[in-house]
Parts: sequence; C-alpha cells; structure tokens
Amino acid sequence: MSAASTSLERTYRYLRIGVAGTVVAIFVAIAQAAATYGWLSSVSDYFYTPARDVFVGSLIAVSLALFALSGRGAERALLDAAALFAPLIALVPTTVVAGSVPGIDVPCTGRCFPPAYEADVANGVVVYLVLGGLVLLVALLLGALGQVSLTAVWPSLVIAAVVVAATGLTWAFARDAFLQNAHFVATTAFFALFAAVAVRNAFPRHGPPPAPVFRVLYTAIAVGLVLVLVAYVVLLPQASASGAPIVLIVEAIALGLFFAFWVVQGIEKWSDPNPTIVAG
Repeated sequence: MSAASTSLERTYRYLRIGVAGTVVAIFVAIAQAAATYGWLSSVSDYFYTPARDVFVGSLIAVSLALFALSGRGAERALLDAAALFAPLIALVPTTVVAGSVPGIDVPCTGRCFPPAYEADVANGVVVYLVLGGLVLLVALLLGALGQVSLTAVWPSLVIAAVVVAATGLTWAFARDAFLQNAHFVATTAFFALFAAVAVRNAFPRHGPPPAPVFRVLYTAIAVGLVLVLVAYVVLLPQASASGAPIVLIVEAIALGLFFAFWVVQGIEKWSDPNPTIVAG
C-alpha cells in the first residue's frame, strides 16, 4: 500500500509539473521566433512561425494530462471539457490580419483565416473527431462492463458528445464559420473553464477546505483569468498588424495564470496521499 501510494503521488506530481512546463516551452519557443519575426499581435499568431511545433505539441500534451488529472465531481467535468478544447486551439490556427505575420497572406482586410492552412486543419479535425468518437465508445464500453461508473462520469460524456458533435457539424456544414471562429471559441472556453476550476479549488464542496493562503491564490488566479478573458474578447477584433501587441500581452498573462494554477496546486497537494484534483 505504501509503494502504491508513493507511485500515485509521483504520477500526479510529475503531471502537474509537466503541465506547468508546457507553458515554459511555449514561451521559450515564442521568444526564439520573436528574434526573427518580431513581436506579433498575439501568442496564437506564432503558429505561423517555427514555434508551431512546440505550440501544437504542448497543447496536445496538456490535453492528455488534463484527462489524467481530472479527478472526480465537478472538477472532473471542468477539466475534461478543457481537455477537449485544448487540441482545437492547437489544430485550428487563429485568424490573422493582412501583414501581421510575415509571409502569411489572407483574402481580406480584417481578420481572416489563411486559405493555405485549410488542408492542415482538415487533417487535424478528422483525427480529432475520430479519436473523440472512440473515447466516447470506450467509455460506454467500460461502463457496460462495470469498469467505469457511468453515474459518476456522465457529465463528462455529455460534454464530450456535445463538443465532438458541434465540431463535426460545423466543420461539415459551416466550414467557413468554423475556420473563422473555432480558435477564438476554443481559447475562450478553455480559460473560462480554468477560471471555474480555480474557484472550485478555492471553495471545494467536498473534503477539507484549503489553507487560507491557497484559497487567496486560487481566488486571485480565477479573478485574473476572468479579467484577461474580458480583455481578450474586447481587444482581439481590434488587433492589427501595427501598434502595441496588447492581445499578445493579454494572452501571455492568461498563460502565466494557467502556469501559476498548476504550481499552486502542485505545492498544495505535493504530499496528498490521494492527490486527485479534489481532496479525498
């Protein structure tokens, strides 16, 4: 029992450290790309630079880690939902303004999706839909075999079914709207879900409450995420190829708060014998 508990503790510790590490990886990749491409209008614009591989790989890794860390109860549903949106942020690049990224052409004067990347998105979306469907089928099969409690996981399954179905339908019947809006919607949903996760960690409904210092930190992270989300929604449509990269700064703050959440939770639950997202 002692060995199993120690192994579980290490698994959760390494996963939390790993998720925080993906933010560092993205920042390092962007800093390197900025040396050649300059400071672009947003973090997501660096998808169109050599930082792309690190950006995409980090978000896919985050998605897998969130599924593993999702725990139980409401936090499970929130983190499972966030895990569904992370690959869409990675696989569907942001729209850009003409001239905002060197070498990238768009067919309009506002924010548009670069047509040259549609084939890449098509490949990624098909993979996403197939794997999403398989995850749902495996979950239902495990439930039928009694290996998973469908009563406990049904919120996650419903959310997954809705997200996968909405993705498939909009891709099939409203592709232009999907390409124009999917990255923005997925990014907004991802960080909004994390604001909710931070609130639930500050004020859990089950188990012992966190120490006052952790409650303050979780609350500050949640408030910070809400504020940067509002700024992101307001400022992104106004982002241009010139001027101060305000959206870049806002997105960098959001990533910093995401990093801070995992550092805080890693410290709080470092020695938790049952170190799931919700105290046992």
